[in-house]
Amino acid sequence: MEVILMERIEKLGQMGDIVSVKPGFARNYLLPQKKALRATKANLSHFETERTQLEAENLKRREEAEQVSKSLEGMVVNLIRQAGESGQLYGSVNSRDVAEAVTAAGVTVGRHQIDLGTVIKALGLHKVRVQLHPEVAVAITTNVARSEEEAKVQIESGRVVSTEELRQAEEAAEAELEAVVEAVEQEEAAAESEGAESATEETGEAEGEETKQD
Repeated sequence: MEVILMERIEKLGQMGDIVSVKPGFARNYLLPQKKALRATKANLSHFETERTQLEAENLKRREEAEQVSKSLEGMVVNLIRQAGESGQLYGSVNSRDVAEAVTAAGVTVGRHQIDLGTVIKALGLHKVRVQLHPEVAVAITTNVARSEEEAKVQIESGRVVSTEELRQAEEAAEAELEAVVEAVEQEEAAAESEGAESATEETGEAEGEETKQD
């Protein structure tokens, strides 16, 4: 499907470009979000008529976004979460959590402006992209820790969690869980075995008493 872009779309094109996209992407995202119009003659004519005004409005929004970006540069927001010894969170941090933390820090942003790439599932410092405008983005740091003290240590060390570390943390958490399950199963098996031996001994003692009585 061919559409006219009403704003810059990363990896797709600039405002006014006519691009070919998958029908589902157009129907489910571009068209309902008013980020594009179907490339019909009527829409092309309408866009050309309104181009000057649209470009002026886009420029104004971009300038406003650039001002906001200055307030976000270097921002670090702390998110306190429970986690296991391996650093794996009991849950996750999503875009809404980050947006609320940034807003609480004094800069209002929406969850749709937070680009995590994937939800955060481990402790540490994570770089997060905030898309203020199609042409303006800024990176902030989310500091996910179990306590304010731990958050302070992580900031001082300056450790940023990598994708490989996330993968390793997930694997370590899975191994930790498997070890716990195995230990519980072994304890239950041992308890059952002891119970069976005890029952056998009691039966033997009872039979011995009956023999003596006879």
